Parts: sequence; C-alpha cells; structure tokens
Amino acid sequence: MAEKKIVSIEDRIPKLKESRRKKSNRRLIMYLSFFFLLIAIIIYLQSSLSEVKSVEVSGNDHVDRDTILSLSGLTPGEDNYWKVDGKALAKKIEQHEEISAVQIDKHFPSTVEMKIEEYQRVGYVEREGSYYPILETGKELTDQKLKNPHGDAPLLLGFERQSYLEEMTRELQQLPSSVTQLISEVQWTPSDKNPYKIHLYMNDGFEVEASIRNFSQNMRSYPSIIAQLEPGQRGIIHIDVGAYFEEYPQQEKEGEESDEANR
Repeated sequence: MAEKKIVSIEDRIPKLKESRRKKSNRRLIMYLSFFFLLIAIIIYLQSSLSEVKSVEVSGNDHVDRDTILSLSGLTPGEDNYWKVDGKALAKKIEQHEEISAVQIDKHFPSTVEMKIEEYQRVGYVEREGSYYPILETGKELTDQKLKNPHGDAPLLLGFERQSYLEEMTRELQQLPSSVTQLISEVQWTPSDKNPYKIHLYMNDGFEVEASIRNFSQNMRSYPSIIAQLEPGQRGIIHIDVGAYFEEYPQQEKEGEESDEANR
C-alpha cells in the first residue's frame, strides 16, 4: 500500500496567508476602482462636460431653427445631456401648426439631433394682393402674409367662397405630388351651369379646364394625356366627365410663338 504524502500545517500556513492576502488585495483594488469610478461619474455629471454642446436640426424648410429650439426649451451649454427627454422634446415641438412629426436622437457625448417633418403646403390663396399658405391639413396660415409666394405649391386665385376653397384644398391634398408640382395656378371660374368650374395654368405651358369635384381623381390622367400629344402642340385640356384636348386656334398659337421668340 503506497504511503500518502503528508503536508504539515506549518508548511500550509504561509501559502494560506499568501492566498488570503492576494484575495484581500484584489478586493481592495475592486472597491477602490468602483469608488474612483463613482467619483468620476459624479464629477462628470456636475461639470460642463455633460452639457449639450450642439443641436442639429434637419428637415425644416419653413419653420426656422430658432423657433424649433425655442419650442423645445433646449439650451445648448446649459441643459444636461443625460436629462434630455426625446419624447418630451418632440411633443413640445409638434405643437407648432406647421410641424407634423419630430424625431429626437442623442449622439454621445454631447449632441442632440432633431429631424423635423413639416406639413406639405398645397397652395397659396390670394387675398387683396397678398398670399397666404394653405397646409395639407386645410389650415390657412393667416399670420404669414407673403408678397411673393414660394414656388412649392400652386396659386389659388378668385376663390371668393370659403366653402369652394376648402373643397379645392381637400382635392389638392389627395393629388399625387408629382402632378401637383406641374400646376402653376388654379382659378375659380364658376358658371351658372357649373359653380365648381376651375381653370388651371400648368408649368409645362398647357391649360386645363376641370371641376373641383373629383378633381384629384380626374387630374391623375393629365401626365398620360400630355404624353400622347405631338411635340409643339399647345392648347387646353378638358378634364371633367371625359377628357379631350382642344388645340389653340392657329392665329393665337402663332402669336404665342412670336411672343416667345421676342423674349
């Protein structure tokens, strides 16, 4: 039977002491590291290092940056980066009548990004020589009196009855933007037979006669009608119950060509 190796207690004590000492040292280092990390975090949070340094705003075409920052209540150089509540900021900014949605993103260590979505402008209504934007919501911005409208939406002229203007606005909302961008002016030209009659001037040189009712549906065929015309043809496109093209009289056509040549 093999003899068992016997280790005396005297030999084991130094090794046990060394092991305990190493464990104690590791524990001390861990506690000290945690303590200094905690101190560093407290110092960081209390110092200017944790402040919002920059705010990036994008997607805003009509609402200026200063207005957006004012609505948010966020002040670069003062507000703490970690206390910025994106949902709360977005809710404040969305109170603006021209803003439909806001996305807030935080980028460490000190940047806040605001992505703005504005309501589309579907037209500019003319009143006493001034122009007022109309949003896709149907809201008319009566506080924005413009001398010259922007070219991002058609002019709405001659709409003396508010009910017809509102219905026209609703139709423009439903029209694809690719078609809306082709419209320069919409004039309300009511007749005894058709109080909904309108006349359009297009950016590509054509005119359109249509009705406010079902306008968004009927006007969708405009691009395909234009595509079927011969190059150089100009005239009025009638879009209502049916659709047909009426070319300008030759004399009128020659006069227009002469005017274009003299320009």
